[in-house]
Amino acid sequence: MRTTVPGGSAQRLWNTDGVPVNVSDHLRQASRAWPDDVAMVHADARLTWSGLDALVDEVARGLGARGLVAGQRVALAMTNRIELVAAYLAVLRVGMVAVPLSPRAEAGALHRALAESAASLVVADDTSVRTVRDALSRDQELERECGLVVVGARAKRGETSWDALRTVDGPAPVAPRDPEMLAVLLATGGSTGRPRAAMLPHRALVANVEQVAALEPAVMAHDDTCLVVLPLFHVYALNAVLGQALRQGTRCVLVDPADAAGALAAVREHAVTLLPLSPRLVADWAVRPGLRESLATVRTVMCGGALLDPEVAEEFVRASGHPVGLGYGLTEAAPVLTATTGAEPEVPRPGDAGPALPGVDLRVVDVTGQDAGPDDPGEVHVRGANLFVGYWPDAVDGPDADGWFRTGDVGMLDADGRLTVLDRVREVVMVSGFSVYPVEVETVAAEVEGVAHAAVVGVPDPRTTEAVVVFVVPEAGTREGLAERVADHCAQNLARFKHPARVLVVDELPTGPDGKVLKARLRSRARRETGEDAS
Repeated sequence: MRTTVPGGSAQRLWNTDGVPVNVSDHLRQASRAWPDDVAMVHADARLTWSGLDALVDEVARGLGARGLVAGQRVALAMTNRIELVAAYLAVLRVGMVAVPLSPRAEAGALHRALAESAASLVVADDTSVRTVRDALSRDQELERECGLVVVGARAKRGETSWDALRTVDGPAPVAPRDPEMLAVLLATGGSTGRPRAAMLPHRALVANVEQVAALEPAVMAHDDTCLVVLPLFHVYALNAVLGQALRQGTRCVLVDPADAAGALAAVREHAVTLLPLSPRLVADWAVRPGLRESLATVRTVMCGGALLDPEVAEEFVRASGHPVGLGYGLTEAAPVLTATTGAEPEVPRPGDAGPALPGVDLRVVDVTGQDAGPDDPGEVHVRGANLFVGYWPDAVDGPDADGWFRTGDVGMLDADGRLTVLDRVREVVMVSGFSVYPVEVETVAAEVEGVAHAAVVGVPDPRTTEAVVVFVVPEAGTREGLAERVADHCAQNLARFKHPARVLVVDELPTGPDGKVLKARLRSRARRETGEDAS
């Protein structure tokens, strides 16, 4: 089944006067419309829209003064702060390519990212600079070719301070007008699960900002105050939150993603009205005392980046009084593809992601390559102006000749065009020729009293091809006998081929920065626990 919204903003994007080609143009417009309004707040720092625009120009001139030119890559390894926003927009403004990186990544991971992107410059703050120095020192050629700008810490010999980078004199930079110029390289698992960098052109970033802006009711407004607690090296925060805030002139309060308690305090301090959260934060805040009072000024809560457990959503609604808006997206789609619109029940059904955004086409394709029927599972295919061009460095494995991209996700479209996301294609467990969707087994396992979280993976099995293994995290005081209770409950409520071959009780599930469970690690552990080779 497929769903299309004809005439959406993505189709008319490049024929509409006033729609920028470059995300940084939204900042230019905001600085003219609301020059004295506060744009960014971080700790004790405040910057107006005109002040931010001027800062971006200074950094852009500084990049040019270093001899950098359009197309060169500039890595950004910083926590959420005004300097990160300014550096990102300056890179876009002069036609260079931003490479956002986790400021808390290990040196080996940073070294690979810098080397593979052939970065000419990296901007690091006091959280990341020591690790970045370590990463650069591992490769003499990289250390020679890649400069280092230091924010919030002392620059060493051969490095550049943030203040020294800023260049006040000279003409204002002019943003390139080619929408197909590469704007951002963003790390993703890709549809195959291998770590890769998605190549997002300016066209994709601007298109998705316009698609989200077309939603009704509006996600953001100028009079909102938005908490930016999601990490800005992730596409959800970078374009769905920051990009939309730039378009609407929405004030942003930047906080450290690692400080959940501090982020909640910032909601109260700054009278935040808009909360884009990750599933991890929703779960964390749901059990904090006084949540309803802390969120008294909030009008909208959204969650993205990973599937939200309906039980966690229900707990959050009870504690806060706020329903959680959901969506579905991909790094490769810049990122939003579907969204709930406010007409849904407070607690969503498992996997509900809402209908496609205006200008986004969806298909669900079955194993024969045909469009699946309503409520039949298949792989989700997407098409729209918000899609990337392929993976770095050769733009491979992007959309096909007709513009369709295979997401690697399993989902269903109902008769009204609402998408339910079931699982990743690569996460489906094949047992004796039958498909087992992990989310179904996880939902049943989570029904057992004492189970806080559940995750399902498949491991090789000589008799059935694969076997189902369930990992469960116990609630306090419920560990004893929990594995047996989960196994019994699954046996009573699932078809025989879906029964877990083993239930493993663990203290926690490994998760990435976006809150997603790292199932590759669970598969490795499951193979060790079951005696299989973990390689």
